[in-house]
Amino acid sequence: MFENLQERLGKTLNNIRGRGRLTEDNIKETLREVRMALLEADVALPVVRDFVKTVKERAVGIEVTKSLTPGQVFVKIVQEELEKAMGEANEELNLNAQPPAVVMMAGLQGAGKTTSAAKLAKFLIERKKKSVLLVSADVYRPAAIKQLETLSGEVSAEFFPSDISQNPVNIANNAIEHAKRKFIDVVILDTAGRLHVDTDMMDEIKALHSAVNPVETLFVVDAMTGQDAANTAKAFGDALPLTGVVLTKTDGDARGGAALSIRHITGKPIKFIGSGEKVDALEPFHPDRIASRILGMGDVLSLIEQVEMKVDKEQAAKVASKVLKGNGFTLEDFADQLKQMKNMGGMMSMLEKMPGMANLPDAAKDQMGDKTFTQMEAIISSMTMKERIRPEIIKGSRKKRIAAGSGTSVQEINKLLKQFTQMQKMMKKMKGKGGMMKMMRGMKNMLPPGMMGGMGGPKL
Repeated sequence: MFENLQERLGKTLNNIRGRGRLTEDNIKETLREVRMALLEADVALPVVRDFVKTVKERAVGIEVTKSLTPGQVFVKIVQEELEKAMGEANEELNLNAQPPAVVMMAGLQGAGKTTSAAKLAKFLIERKKKSVLLVSADVYRPAAIKQLETLSGEVSAEFFPSDISQNPVNIANNAIEHAKRKFIDVVILDTAGRLHVDTDMMDEIKALHSAVNPVETLFVVDAMTGQDAANTAKAFGDALPLTGVVLTKTDGDARGGAALSIRHITGKPIKFIGSGEKVDALEPFHPDRIASRILGMGDVLSLIEQVEMKVDKEQAAKVASKVLKGNGFTLEDFADQLKQMKNMGGMMSMLEKMPGMANLPDAAKDQMGDKTFTQMEAIISSMTMKERIRPEIIKGSRKKRIAAGSGTSVQEINKLLKQFTQMQKMMKKMKGKGGMMKMMRGMKNMLPPGMMGGMGGPKL
């Protein structure tokens, strides 16, 4: 998300760096570019107007401290206003209620309500240590009930059965009674969606809301619908006392207009963002971190959290110990590292959170894409254990067999083996004094041309 806005704003803000003082004249062109960048990102017009007006009022004639240049001050103002537009800080779910706390999911059909309900259950079970009951009141789509049942098993949540012959209010009340008897902390209620906002749908969901009195009413909306997402959220907000928004499919939205418009138009905070179909692809929404990413400063805090949660520390420690003892780094170890990276959402998901990622050349991004890593995994999987441990034995006929087994070519096998040899050399440099710096120099040589400089990394 935000790739287009990040690129456009990055170029625009670079133009103002080095100015002696910020005046109305010298920021006029920059503000016009900021306005165009936001409109192209499909941010709602009222949001753009207010944003540009506030930035202008704060920036013109500002006294610059000795530690900051006028350009840095301007970027700081833009960052602070981006944060304000999106809500300033993450707002957590308020589950302080007599158990079970009921969370209702509302939204249009196809927005990702059912998947988001399961993702939220996983989040609450794993990170908040809550017991969760999932229930579907979507009596119009039997497939939605079945889907939620399947997802419940995947996320280790309890599922309360329902069917299309029942009344949504009765389903919800029965599920809550069941949760009380079993001392379950949270009930997540998936509701019916429609293809568009209509009176019957709103009347039904209002009656359901009134009957169960949820502590959280979350509006689930597809980020790819742009500023329409904010308008739909407003329609639901007028009908229901929404407490927050879940923005889905952010991995498919390069613009990010919905994230910047929803808070302003609805007054409701974005509490979570979803990216992808996997049940762990739901993250709390942090406006400060997102603003930092938009301005190309990265999101290192989220990256650290991701590593903390998803990396198998025991396995990582085992590989590190092996390398430091000089026992060598094998293709089997490399395959394990690729799996760990996959668990974290892939290489691009990690790189997007690194500072200066917007400056990375497209060719370099392509080489670091998930497709490349999937191909590497397929090649290693087609090798025997002996070949993985002793890659030097992989010659002509073995290469042909591996290429046929992985659906690749001998050239691609050669490329992987070359990269692996470089990695082995890099790992050997970890031993002894100054090992980390030696390893980083080795990494620089392995990366695609322009990557270290493009990311604003240290000159090694």
